[in-house]
Amino acid sequence: MIEWLVPADVGVTASAALIALSAATSFLTAAAGIGGGIVLIAVMAVLVPAHALIPIHGVVQIGSNAGRAAIMIRGVEWKILAPFCLGSLIGAAFGGLTAVQLPPAILNIGLACFILWSVWGPAVATQGRFKVLITGIVSSFLTMFFGATGTFVSAMVKSMRLGRLEHVATHSTCMVAQHGIKVVAFGLLGFNYAPYAGLIVAMVLSGFLGTVIGKRVLVKMNDRTFHRVLAVLLSILALRLLYEGIALLAIF
Repeated sequence: MIEWLVPADVGVTASAALIALSAATSFLTAAAGIGGGIVLIAVMAVLVPAHALIPIHGVVQIGSNAGRAAIMIRGVEWKILAPFCLGSLIGAAFGGLTAVQLPPAILNIGLACFILWSVWGPAVATQGRFKVLITGIVSSFLTMFFGATGTFVSAMVKSMRLGRLEHVATHSTCMVAQHGIKVVAFGLLGFNYAPYAGLIVAMVLSGFLGTVIGKRVLVKMNDRTFHRVLAVLLSILALRLLYEGIALLAIF
């Protein structure tokens, strides 16, 4: 049984840590609206082989986001799903086919500026399908290389001024679609998920437990507090991207 849960190139200690971390990061995203995916991939980058990092993270994120979407299904803004999925398909196709990676410094600075503008900039008409389509294209393209683009998508959803439950439900549904498309794309490109199946299942189950607990915290929070917390978290993550981008520019 233990061999089924532990891929040969990950190990027992790392697998146990990843299962526990999946629960913790799912709790974070369910309670605060963002942050879990980035924390998870940052730790996975240390514990999981590089070639398997983004595909495995994608499958785990499908399970984590699907759990959130399922228990908050009434809050989903379904009208944005079609243009977002279309954009995600286009972005994943370009991301899977291209051999050119964007300069990390410019990418980080650009993402940081977009997130900060979306959080703190003036309110504009953001529910148009074109913006949702573009968000799907850009975020899906980027996720093929960097894995965790939930912050980018969350900034778009936040600009729709939804309630806290509606925000988390809609964001989770978008991420299920995007990660699903990415996972299929990596499969078509030849990645073998079978050796990691047991670990993935365990991480998805522990992630659902974290989601259930996180929802209880979310329900007790009011919309104003939620959006304040979300704005602070998005800003911190954006400033981190900005710092990394400037640091990379300084190196060169």
